[in-house]
Order: sequence, then C-alpha cells, then structure tokens
Amino acid sequence: MLNGKKIVLGVSGGIAAYKAAALTSKLVQAGAVVKVIMTDSAQNFVSPTTFQALSRQPVYTDTFDEQDSSQIQHIDVADWADLFLIAPATANVIGKLASGLADDMLSTTLLATEAPVYIAPAMNVHMYSHPAVLKNLKQLDAWGFRFIEPGEGYLACGYVGKGRLEEPETIVEVLRKEYQRPQPLKGKKVLITAGPTREQIDPVRYFTNPSTGKMGYALAKKAKQLGADVTLVSGQVALDPPVGVHVIQITTAQEMYEEVLKAYPDQDLVIKSAAVADYRPKITYDQKMKKKTGDYVVEMERTKDILMELGDRKEHQYLIGFAAETTDVEKYGREKLAKKNLDAIVINNVSEEGSGFGTDTNASLFITKKGEEMTYPLMSKDELAKNILMVASGEMESENL
Repeated sequence: MLNGKKIVLGVSGGIAAYKAAALTSKLVQAGAVVKVIMTDSAQNFVSPTTFQALSRQPVYTDTFDEQDSSQIQHIDVADWADLFLIAPATANVIGKLASGLADDMLSTTLLATEAPVYIAPAMNVHMYSHPAVLKNLKQLDAWGFRFIEPGEGYLACGYVGKGRLEEPETIVEVLRKEYQRPQPLKGKKVLITAGPTREQIDPVRYFTNPSTGKMGYALAKKAKQLGADVTLVSGQVALDPPVGVHVIQITTAQEMYEEVLKAYPDQDLVIKSAAVADYRPKITYDQKMKKKTGDYVVEMERTKDILMELGDRKEHQYLIGFAAETTDVEKYGREKLAKKNLDAIVINNVSEEGSGFGTDTNASLFITKKGEEMTYPLMSKDELAKNILMVASGEMESENL
C-alpha cells in the first residue's frame, strides 16, 4: 500500500536518529519515495549522506539552501508530500509544532504541508511524561495529527520506561494499515455546524447556551480522516479547528443561517449539530443599558429555523439533525425527524450524567428515516462521531448519493 507514496521523513535530534536510517531503508523497500529533512541536532547523530544513499533522494538541512532557484524549497517539499512522518520526534520538535514555530527547514515545512502528519515520539521517560510535553501532544491530537506511540524498554539514557522510538518495521506496518483503512467519504463534501450562537442585547450582554462545540468538532475531525472535504460553520468556542478543515466563524443565528445556506447546494452530507438560538431580542441596543430599579422584560422574536429550511431545500444531500432533549426524548426526536424532512437524527438526553453539553462523552439514539435505530451507550464524542459518519456513508452509498 506504500508503493509510489511520496513520504517526507523529518529526523530530529535524538539518539534514536540512527533508527531513522533503517526506517528510510524499510520505506524505500516498501516502494515509497522518501525525502528526508534533518534538523541541525539530528546531524550530530547521523550524517545527511547516509540518508541520501538510502533514499536516493535529496536530503534537506537548511531552509535557505535553495537547491532549485525556481522554487521555494520548503513549500515545494510540503506540497510534494502524500504523507509526513517525524521519527524520531523529540520534545523540542513537538513543542515547536504545537506552538506554531518555524525556525528551520523541518518546522517551516511542517507548517506548510497539508499532508497527514504522523508523529513518532522518542525521548527520556520523564520528558515524555512532563506536563508541557503532554499538553503539546494533546494540542496536536486536537488538530488531527496522528501518533505512533513510543515503546517501553531500556532507553539510551539508562532509564527503563516509555519513550523508545518504535521499531522501523512496526512504523512501516502502521503506515501500511493506515493506507488500507477505507475512506468511505473520499470525494464527498461535508458541511457541519457546531457550537452555540450568541444573540446580543447590548454591547455587553447576550443570550446563549452551554454548547461547547465538542461534538461538531469531533465530527469534522473524523469526517476529514474518512476522506471528506469538510466545511465547519462554528459559533464562538474555545476549541482549535481540526487540521485540513475549512472553518467559517459566526456569532449569531442569522449569520449561521446565511453561511449554511450559501454552502448547502454543493454539499453531499450535512450534519447540523450546532445549538442555535430559537429566539433573539427584538431590539438590540447600541449602548450599554443602565441598571434600573424593578424588573426588566426583553421582548424576543423567532430566529430562522435553519434545519427546517435545509429540509425544505434538500435535493441530493443527506441531512442529519441533532435533538437535545430532557423529557420525552425519543418522542420529540422522532417528531423532529419527520417534521424537518431529515434523513437521520441523533437524539441526546442532555440531562443524563456524562452526556450533552460540555462533556467529552455522549450517549445517543440514532434513527434514520428508513426506521433503522442504533442505540449508542456512553462513549467518547470521537467514537460517536465515527459511528454516525459510518452509518451515514453506508446510507448514502445505498441511495447513490
């Protein structure tokens, strides 16, 4: 499965750099075309000549050493790659990538590439468990980077524990399996909405809801991994966008309505997981309202029903809605499925512990218009996203959508 794949191997400065030479050889034997980028520190362990001999390709060590004056080197290499692999990935290069730093050939190319990035960490066991390193790994995971976990055993520093670069044969096998994974949404355009909307009263006050956008962002990340071209229309959330996903930021229900309707005609799959305000203040004040004695009544008006509009305009799209309920959960979910001309609905009882707004988990009932029902027990939102998308892709295939 690696035959003909264009792989950029980033080698950073740890003792495990010697394994990167064997890894290069194994990748080439598997049929891949490998270009190597080395940091200055990596060259203290292995020479560029070694990698050039093993890969039979140029080895890049300096951002400003332009080998072809007609191209910008780090951009050209970034665009060339089908896959980017960092092995070994030291704490330093992981920190750079998580912070968006670009001060050498490897880090500048990493920031420029749109290829999937695989990170194979290698470092001292205490470094690997340091809060800063763990925070950086978590950040990269949230962006959609993929990891080849280090092994446990005797380390070059003398410690025994987790931090040893995985063996070259295992890394190659991981990459083989990744390419063997089906991508049922490849070539499909997917539109997802996420997060809350804010409806302003005056410059310092607004109505909103507790949605954090975690479910929608999990769906966007997973849809991208399954091969889709993903657009995410998002309210104001404290989440980083998944790598490779086109994000449109909005604030109000009206803004979300306009952006979703603009993108809708070209989409194949639409999942509306955002928590959109049903009402907004009828009057929005330009200046802060001063506190007065007595009660204050805010007159509200209906916002546009985005999901209803999508159902009415549906042509070839497969449309999934979400229903966040606290009572008669299944009843209201089924009514919404029929009333809004949906193909499927995800019904959540947000009053259940571990489910709903702000959690990392969810328990749902997934119903299609064909009458199929899937009950998903409490699981991570990433896992639920995968289940939803796999069912949707199967339905779309059966209906030739």
